[in-house]
Amino acid sequence: MAKLKICGLKRLEDIEYVNELKPDYIGFILTPGFRRSINRKTANLLKKRLDKGINAVGVFVNDSRENIEYFTKNGIIDTIQLHGNETPEFCKGFDVPVIKYFNPQMFDKINDYDTDYFLFDSGTGTGKKFDWSILPKSKKPFFLAGGINADNISDAVTSVDSYGIDISSGVETDGVKDREKIKYIMNLIRSGHVE
Repeated sequence: MAKLKICGLKRLEDIEYVNELKPDYIGFILTPGFRRSINRKTANLLKKRLDKGINAVGVFVNDSRENIEYFTKNGIIDTIQLHGNETPEFCKGFDVPVIKYFNPQMFDKINDYDTDYFLFDSGTGTGKKFDWSILPKSKKPFFLAGGINADNISDAVTSVDSYGIDISSGVETDGVKDREKIKYIMNLIRSGHVE
């Protein structure tokens, strides 16, 4: 059964939804300048309210090691997601697990990287699906992202042997997380009723 990551949490209500519904992972966008970015104070508050059984992932895009390590050293995140053009060398040496993102133009570079997980997406925060038939062969466990929602989650789970499914805009209504959409997708995955 694929793990589920709900990305882009910003509000206390979002934390309430995930604490109730229990996805495996949640994501905070911690590099400034993106629509779902949150600051250090907000991230700290949300993490304190988050169920201890849910893994908090910090998403960074071409950020500094100093900023990333602020969140790991202060216990605000459990896992790092590097979602930019970070080099293989940059991805090493952190004291928590690392997920490295690749879009289709970068798939030929996956063998240069030795992170704990990969994440395959159409682009940085595009919310668009890509052709899953071109996924690279990976010995690493990987997350599948990019335009996944209630309409194609079944196909994502049955046609791609991913470690996890990463969803953000697919569980939103008018740009905010929607409890019913999260619940629907969680139920689909957990019940095994993906057709």
